[in-house]
Amino acid sequence: MNYNKKNVTQIDVKGKKVLLRCDFNVPRDKKTNEITDDKRIRAALPTIQYLLDNGAAVIACSHLGKPEPNFEKWVKKQTEKGKDPASLTEAKWQKTLDELRMDGVAKRLSELLGKPVILAEDVVGPDAQAKAAALQPGQIMLLQNTRFEKGETKNDPAFAKKLADMAELFVSDAFGTVHRAHATTAGVTAYLPGVSGFLIGKELSIMGKALDDPARPFVAILGGAKVSDKIGVIENLLGKADKIIIGGGMAYTFIKAQGHEVGDSLLEADKVEFAQKMIAKAKAKGVELLLPVDTVVAKEFAADAESKTVSSDAIPAGWQGLDIGEKTRELFAAAVKGAGTVVWNGPMGVFEFDKFAEGTRAVARAVAESGAVSIIGGGDSAAAVEQLGFADKITHISTGGGASLEFLEGKELPGVAALQDA
Repeated sequence: MNYNKKNVTQIDVKGKKVLLRCDFNVPRDKKTNEITDDKRIRAALPTIQYLLDNGAAVIACSHLGKPEPNFEKWVKKQTEKGKDPASLTEAKWQKTLDELRMDGVAKRLSELLGKPVILAEDVVGPDAQAKAAALQPGQIMLLQNTRFEKGETKNDPAFAKKLADMAELFVSDAFGTVHRAHATTAGVTAYLPGVSGFLIGKELSIMGKALDDPARPFVAILGGAKVSDKIGVIENLLGKADKIIIGGGMAYTFIKAQGHEVGDSLLEADKVEFAQKMIAKAKAKGVELLLPVDTVVAKEFAADAESKTVSSDAIPAGWQGLDIGEKTRELFAAAVKGAGTVVWNGPMGVFEFDKFAEGTRAVARAVAESGAVSIIGGGDSAAAVEQLGFADKITHISTGGGASLEFLEGKELPGVAALQDA
């Protein structure tokens, strides 16, 4: 895949209306609906400010949550979740949509920019079209939640054309969505020239170099619950990395593949053969594959569960592995020391339980202190690094969990492929 895409500094934006795809899918308080973390809004500011400072009129857009724009489909989904159909009124459906309006995002964006953000009442309807037509250079407006339109996730050409008709250029700056072929990530580029913003440019530059021309040794750390989530990543990195470290729940499938019992630990029995093949493939390629040598096991999956540390080849029946043990922490830290590039995706244990966060904490510390070009591939591992206080020592924390995972798999990302080559 070509990571070398034209960016916003390589086109003339002065006097132009620019459709800007941001990732404003921010977490909100369930009771008050107030934004609880504005990091994604802040991440978009450099591109927005550049466009405004250089005389563009900015039409920003984003999705927020997972609204169901069709009432009948909403009723069907709620019924499948066990809700009483008689209680599912249009008023309740409308309330779910109202909670996913962009009003709070517009307010926060306005505060951060120190200037008004014009909010459209719809996405491509009369209000959005009128406000876009009246928008002047140096002004910014925000469309309503793009997923209020069913044409967004279906990448409907008619919807994409309506969006494109409001602007003259398209700038993509929502890396967390580029693995999806939606109207606002890929579809609009059929009608508008598309380039990357600063955020996507940084992701492509750093992650692309890590995969294609890494400083060596190149160490990949893979964790998380399931092997099935990382099959493509493991296969792709086996051809690129010097060392692959495997921890988290997925490690038990590999331990089982070595012929050991794993008790009640998370196990994907149908992936044991795959794990055996990967162990053999690593050996054949001269890639060092490291697995946990000891494991913190617990009687149950609970924050305060009775626990002890055992050898990974002697996990007792009735116990389940919830973290890597102390010897493994030292082994993994030693493997990271002196690395040129480290890519990490997935925690080493159940880090949301403090008692079982030590493995993830130890690996985060080792990566932070390695001196390597360090890349955290979004999702849980990014949350762990931030939560554990190591974020400022990491070279790059990806803004897209699913997108970064597909990037590491070597897959073509539709929202990147659609942009103009540099």
